[in-house]
Amino acid sequence: MKQPRAWQRMLSGRRLDLLDPTPVDIEIDDIARGLSFVARWNGQTIGDFPYSVAEHSLLVEQLFAHMNPGVAARWKLAALLHDAPEYVIGDMISPVKSAVGPGYGELDDRLTAAVHLRFGLPAQTPVQIKRQIKHADKTSAWLEATQIAGFSMAEADRLFGKQDKTLTKGFSIKLREPVLVRSDFTARHNALLKEM
Repeated sequence: MKQPRAWQRMLSGRRLDLLDPTPVDIEIDDIARGLSFVARWNGQTIGDFPYSVAEHSLLVEQLFAHMNPGVAARWKLAALLHDAPEYVIGDMISPVKSAVGPGYGELDDRLTAAVHLRFGLPAQTPVQIKRQIKHADKTSAWLEATQIAGFSMAEADRLFGKQDKTLTKGFSIKLREPVLVRSDFTARHNALLKEM
């Protein structure tokens, strides 16, 4: 019986095997392009442009650096790339991920490991760093929920945790054209690589 196709051809010309990804098939331009077109919140946000996973990733990296002064550039890069697999598997809201089951998480883990290895990070992020990135990710979700996704602060507090206002002050959501987001994402990635 013929196996179904499990690879995707990327604009870079790479063929990424989704079930067995290798670092040599990962290109930052492919990630930036894909993430700049993937809408967070299933597109249910205000504004004239979708709020993309690339824009979210830039915000998470900024929050992570703000919350962890002096953190190494490699961990800021891990924060920037925390949702990188979504460039090929899309962004699913948490209730859908739960419904899909453990297969989604396994696929995400394999893609994350390949992305990390491609850019000089360990395949698995250390637990403490992962927790800190998750904290920045939840803070970003709270900001997004209250600023562009129509949630009240009380509802966002209940779902994403009550936020320290001193940490969120000055952070605002940007809705921009995908081409601008893609350019900023790639530039930030390259700057962090140089810092490493």
